[in-house]
Amino acid sequence: MGSVTVVGAGVIGLSVAYELAVAGHEVRIVADREAVDGVSGVAAAIWFPHDVDHSPSVLDSAAVTYRRLQELAGNPSTGVHMRTGTVLSRRPDPDLSWTRAVPHTEPVEWAGITGIRCVVPLVETSTYLTWLRAAVLSLGVDVDWTEVKALADLPPSDAVVVAAGLRSAALLGDDQDCFPIRGQVVRLANPGLTEWITDSDNPDGLTYVVPRRDDVVCGGTGEIGSWDEQIDPDIEAGILRRVSALVPELAGQPVLSRATGLRPGRAGVRVEAVAGHDRPVYACYGHGGAGFTLSWGDAARIATLVGPA
Repeated sequence: MGSVTVVGAGVIGLSVAYELAVAGHEVRIVADREAVDGVSGVAAAIWFPHDVDHSPSVLDSAAVTYRRLQELAGNPSTGVHMRTGTVLSRRPDPDLSWTRAVPHTEPVEWAGITGIRCVVPLVETSTYLTWLRAAVLSLGVDVDWTEVKALADLPPSDAVVVAAGLRSAALLGDDQDCFPIRGQVVRLANPGLTEWITDSDNPDGLTYVVPRRDDVVCGGTGEIGSWDEQIDPDIEAGILRRVSALVPELAGQPVLSRATGLRPGRAGVRVEAVAGHDRPVYACYGHGGAGFTLSWGDAARIATLVGPA
């Protein structure tokens, strides 16, 4: 199989295109927007399998991506850093299956809440996505910036990979399980923080603090079924209250920017061949809040499914 069309240019689509091109395929991306302009550009992009099931295949892909991002962290131009932080849990029996993908973890307590401390990759989204796009183009991948309304409208190719996030289910026409998960974040000036922290069980709402080089991504929300991409001032005020309670240094820090995005939710991540088309078609979507976390692992799975060039 020689030529492959990848629908979608988010972190998943770009990673898939990269792996297929490295495998020797002639690859074309067709998408209606740059990665930085979609939900990939909104993400806090801390490595963690969030808003996805923790199935063996998901955790395997997470482990592959962890190792790949760890390697990329050695190249400053990628925008990937290895950062220490804490995953808090307020449940008596937290799901710790994700820890098998992390080389080392240790139990800690934060303000009376138990947690797991570890080192994971943190991706500076604008830098990383710019680097990844350039890496893909350097492999000879072509890009068509156009909206795909039906797979039948795509240019001729030997195979198609649908990695278009929320739009994937409609394009394939055989999936009723995909749904939006609305996320809202506010980015604050960084008062000198270096460690991230997540508190998904916070009774007042999902809470996370992810310090980057020039700001701190503070969130968040996980509104299942909401298609609203407008900034909600009341939600932002709640986020600011929660993160300031968790990390007092953030209180009063100026707001640098704010954003919303629709995570592509699904009962399970879909990485498989899809029957019923005039050429081989493969699905790669439904990554919830774990697109960066699963990107390289699932791109490798797609490359295996497509086979050699």
